[in-house]
Amino acid sequence: MQQPIVVQKYGGSSVADVAKLKQVARRVVSTREQGKQVVVVVSAMGKTTDQLLSRAHEVSPSPSRRELDMLLTCGERMSMALLSMAVQELGCEAVSLTGSQCGIITNDRHSGARIIEVRPIRVQDELDRGRVVVVAGFQGVSYKREVTTLGRGGSDTTAVALAAALGAEYCEICSDVDGVYSADPRVVSGAQMLEAISCDQMLELAAHGAKVLHPGCVEIARRTGIALYARATALTGGGTRVDLVGAGADVDAVGVTGQKRLVRVRAEGERCVERVLAAAVEARVPALHLDTDMASADLWLALADVPDWAAIKQRFQSTLDLDVLEGVGAVSVVGDGIGGDPVRLERARAVARTAGVEVVAMTTSPLRVSLFCREEAVDELVQALHHEIIEKPRSAS
Repeated sequence: MQQPIVVQKYGGSSVADVAKLKQVARRVVSTREQGKQVVVVVSAMGKTTDQLLSRAHEVSPSPSRRELDMLLTCGERMSMALLSMAVQELGCEAVSLTGSQCGIITNDRHSGARIIEVRPIRVQDELDRGRVVVVAGFQGVSYKREVTTLGRGGSDTTAVALAAALGAEYCEICSDVDGVYSADPRVVSGAQMLEAISCDQMLELAAHGAKVLHPGCVEIARRTGIALYARATALTGGGTRVDLVGAGADVDAVGVTGQKRLVRVRAEGERCVERVLAAAVEARVPALHLDTDMASADLWLALADVPDWAAIKQRFQSTLDLDVLEGVGAVSVVGDGIGGDPVRLERARAVARTAGVEVVAMTTSPLRVSLFCREEAVDELVQALHHEIIEKPRSAS
């Protein structure tokens, strides 16, 4: 009988130094000793990615996305090799593999590629040899044989994609936080950990600022039905379960999340929608939201997705005659049916008014309402909305 496969992903804070790497190695070997086949996906150590990005921008204010991908993948390669060594030191066979060696095939977009196929033949062969497989997260290879990256937090997506392709029993996303919270506990003191959350709710939170899970990994989990847990590296259980159903609690909202470093790109007049979308297609930047009244069109972008923003901004303004507003943020409240409930939508606006936060735009989906404001007001609005919409009903029940 074949041993079940478990996929574990460890974030940068979990492998930030040698001592933490060794702690992760012990956790991996412990899982292996429980009769599991183990695939481990690692992020770059600590602030390595930020340091590499900083170095790139010292060389060029708008570095080539292709060369950035080549540079940034070095961080995960270092982590995978060191962790593999640490596992071997504990007497367990291990081998490190890059994204391309694992058969992670992406589209040809640099700095935010999407996985289109996983061919885990090499991974399965190494597991069959009794080895722990340590994989460099965040990266793959395009069908043009170019090294690509999956965007910040993309190691989560690597892990869930591999888990689905291998038919894993479950996938753990391990970090320095012990699960998914109703808000960032560093911003909101009353934030509470969720025992379970639905894939749809988690996808809204992740896509609008919650950093505990990458949107791509939740999307794959929802599509494939893989069991997904967000857990603390220091623990062997607990955490938050992300699945198709979630907790099923009858509450107004499950979470509030904030985003900073957003940009609004506006086109006005004739063919405004066509112009702003054509600009985004040409620059190959992902759109966060599009708002239009047909006399003007606003495209909202997250600067984390645009590493060469200086060059793109110049082209937007000088060549394409688009208005660019920087220093914007957004606060989103996620809950079943919230986007279609006028009472809850007005309540969110009233909270912003009471907090003295000017809302410059508002968007909704069936599970979400997002209020756009100045970047410096994001944390204040997150705190106010969480207090009124999540904490007050919770204390009253």
